[in-house]
Amino acid sequence: MAWTSRTSLDGPGQRLAVAGISAIGVTFGFARYGYGLFLPELRAEFGLSVSLLGLIGSATYVGYLAALLTVGALVGRFGPRPLVVVGGLCATVGMGCVALARGPGLLIAGLVLAGTSSGWAWAPYSDAVDRMVPAGRREHVMGAISSGTAFAVVLAGPLALLAHGTGWRYAWLAFALAALASTVHNARVLPGGSAVHNARVLPGGSAAHEAVRGTGRVTYRRSALPLLLTAVVYGVVGAVYWSFAVELISGSADTGTATAPLFWSLMGAAGMAGALTGHAIARFGLRRVHAGLFLGIAAAVALLGLAPGALPAVALSALLYGPCFMAGSGLLAVWSYRVFPERPAAGFTVTVFFLGLGTIAGPALLGAFAELHGLRAAFLLTAALALLAPVCAPRTRGVLDRRPNVRRSSHPPVCPRRSPSHPGPS
Repeated sequence: MAWTSRTSLDGPGQRLAVAGISAIGVTFGFARYGYGLFLPELRAEFGLSVSLLGLIGSATYVGYLAALLTVGALVGRFGPRPLVVVGGLCATVGMGCVALARGPGLLIAGLVLAGTSSGWAWAPYSDAVDRMVPAGRREHVMGAISSGTAFAVVLAGPLALLAHGTGWRYAWLAFALAALASTVHNARVLPGGSAVHNARVLPGGSAAHEAVRGTGRVTYRRSALPLLLTAVVYGVVGAVYWSFAVELISGSADTGTATAPLFWSLMGAAGMAGALTGHAIARFGLRRVHAGLFLGIAAAVALLGLAPGALPAVALSALLYGPCFMAGSGLLAVWSYRVFPERPAAGFTVTVFFLGLGTIAGPALLGAFAELHGLRAAFLLTAALALLAPVCAPRTRGVLDRRPNVRRSSHPPVCPRRSPSHPGPS
């Protein structure tokens, strides 16, 4: 990861970015999305129907959501380190079970366990960033961490090409080893202990008070509704695309065996642009970035629904979906910071919870629809749903003015508004 001079991070900040990219890469790019990449092989090996594949996909997201709820209750007490480590171990063991599975039972158990890993790992990084990174650079670090998925997807494509057919088990073993290495690295980098405990060693009585801003419950506010509705749509559309895109492409008579893995890597390579999410938001604003991302996602999904066997359409879909989807997770992170500045970790957990609801509903419902009407029709319906997201646009002002009884202090909010005195990231 290259940093410009204005966003250069030294010491803990840079180590956190690298650790976060690796953890998000293995828990999302391998443990969570690897299911979709190897869906044709798993379907052939275990004789699974499209509707059952959708139910399995939804089950993996149920595990993710269960882990996420647990994280929301524990992150304030134990800090980011143990939760991310648990996520890494779930990814390691779960993907190992998938590699060794000889029947549907162990396969599903491994997929569900691996699917929980992203729920354990993602939300704690908002707390880690709040504690380890200076206020003016947090948006950039969160955007970079979110791009870890893209790096892992790029690596997974060639591995799937090499492990085509019965060799898919070796790919999952490689995924498990990568998850183990990332877990060990994060255990050395991330802070442990509660925010309150760490604040008590700081001079000044207000430090402890400000350190607990990132934990606890969040209060309902009307400004959160567009954010949460966007998270649901993002979850539905993303889960369907990640679960069934390779199956749709591989099922077309006009594509070869190398098309799907190369499509996957192209999507990941394009998705590396998601690291620039913070820059885009600082320059164009949340509202414009939000609209552009979801229009791009809708176009990418529609292209596969219209022409899954046409290589130009497949390539264009990957080029659109990669950066738009990867940037979407960073957008949700930054938007959540702005809606819940007094409780960044808890607010982000609420946001990802609603995203989880969408990911659970998407594969099961669209899988059942595809069983009756085909995957192409299911993708066109999903594209239409993505077009509804711009209706839930972010508010342009007033988001940070709704803090209930939070005293202003020298400790800035996680994602402060741009002003003449605070130019914001660029």
